[in-house]
Amino acid sequence: MDDGADLLGVAGGDGTQALVAEVAAESGLPFVVIPAGTRNHFAMDLGLDREDPSAALEALTDGVELRVDLGYAGERAFVNNVSFGAYAALVQDPAYRDDKLGTAVRILPEFLARHEGPELVVRAGPLTVDGPDAVLVSNNPYQVDDPVGFGRRPHLDSGLLGVLAARAETPAETATRLRSGQPHGLTRLATPDDVVVYADVPALPAGLDGEAVSLPTPVRCRIGPRTLRVWVPRRGRGAGPAGRPPGWAAIRRVV
Repeated sequence: MDDGADLLGVAGGDGTQALVAEVAAESGLPFVVIPAGTRNHFAMDLGLDREDPSAALEALTDGVELRVDLGYAGERAFVNNVSFGAYAALVQDPAYRDDKLGTAVRILPEFLARHEGPELVVRAGPLTVDGPDAVLVSNNPYQVDDPVGFGRRPHLDSGLLGVLAARAETPAETATRLRSGQPHGLTRLATPDDVVVYADVPALPAGLDGEAVSLPTPVRCRIGPRTLRVWVPRRGRGAGPAGRPPGWAAIRRVV
C-alpha cells in the first residue's frame, strides 16, 4: 500500500477475508475476494463461485463494484459473524478446527445443552436477553425462515446487524429445534443499533468468522454501513438465496 496499491485481494476463508477487508475499508481501496477456505460464507453471499476460486479474478477485467457492510466486534472486523457462548466454545475445540462443518453438525446440539461458561447478557437498543447459551451476531441478518435459503444473507448492505440468541435444555430438544426451524427458545433480531454482549469475566472467548479469539468485555458489536468496496465478476453476479437477486443499493462498473 505504501508503494501505491490500487486494490487489495486475498485467497482464504472468512477469517482471512476479514483481516484484509478491514485494511481495505480503512484505506478506501477496492477488495477482491478469492474463496479458498472451508466454508466461504462471505463469498457465497456475494454470489461468487466457491467451487472455482480462480473465477473471482474475472473481477479484474470485467467486474462490478459492490458497496457492502462490514461488522465490528470491539476493534476487530468480521465479514460473516461473531459468536459467543456455546458456539464460541465449539470454535475453540481442536476437532472443529480440523473438520469445521462435520464437527458442528455432530456436536453443536450437545454443546448448546451442556455448555458451562460465563453468564451472558445481550443488549441491543431496548431489547435485553438474559442468560442465553449461545449468541451469534452477524454482518446483516441471516435468512432463517426459508429452508432453501437457511444460513444465507439475502442482503449485505442493509446497515443491520443480525442477532440470534439461543437457550437450550437438552441435546434432543436442541436438535429437534434446529431441524424443524421452530422459534421456541430462539431470539431473533435485526437492528441498526450496537449490540453489546456483557459477561462477568474480563475477556470472553469468541468465534470471529470461525476463528477462535478472546475479546475484552463488554463486547460492543456495530455495523459499518457500505464501508467496503468489493469487486466481483459481472458474470454470475448476485446469486442470492433461492435464486433471488441481491439487494445491493449501488453497483458501479469497474473501470
